[in-house]
Amino acid sequence: MSTSQPVAANQRPAPHMPSDVTPQLSFFDKFATHAAQFVSRAWFFAACLLLVLIWAPSILVIQNIDTWQLIINTATTIVTFLLVALLQNTQTRNDQSTQDKLNALAEAVAELMTHTADIHDRRGLHDAVTELRDAVGLEDRESS
Repeated sequence: MSTSQPVAANQRPAPHMPSDVTPQLSFFDKFATHAAQFVSRAWFFAACLLLVLIWAPSILVIQNIDTWQLIINTATTIVTFLLVALLQNTQTRNDQSTQDKLNALAEAVAELMTHTADIHDRRGLHDAVTELRDAVGLEDRESS
C-alpha cells in the first residue's frame, strides 16, 4: 500500500507505511539523533552533577547571591530549552516510525483475517477486519 495512490471522495488516504519512508535524514534530524545519544549517557548526567557541585561553592568567590543564582539559572535554562527541542524531534520521529510499523502489521493481519474469513465464511471475522482496518491511521483522525 502506498501513500501516492489516488483517493476517492469517500475514502480516507492510505496510511504511511514503512516501505514509503526514505532513508535520508535532514542535517537537523541527524544532529538531534546524535544529541539524544550524547545526553542519554550516564557520563553526561555525571558531568551535569559535577557542574552543579562546582557551582555550589562558587558563592564564596562571587559573594553576590543574585549573580550566583543567575549563573546557574541561565546555563541550565539555555541547555534545557535546546535539549527539549532536540529530544522532541527524535521522539516524534520514533513515534511516527512505531506507528508506521503498527500500520503495516495491522494491514498484514487484516489481509490474513480476510483470507481466513473468506475460506471459512465467518461474518464476525469480517467485522473484526473492518475494525482493524479502521484503526489503521487512527492517530491522524483522533483528537486528543
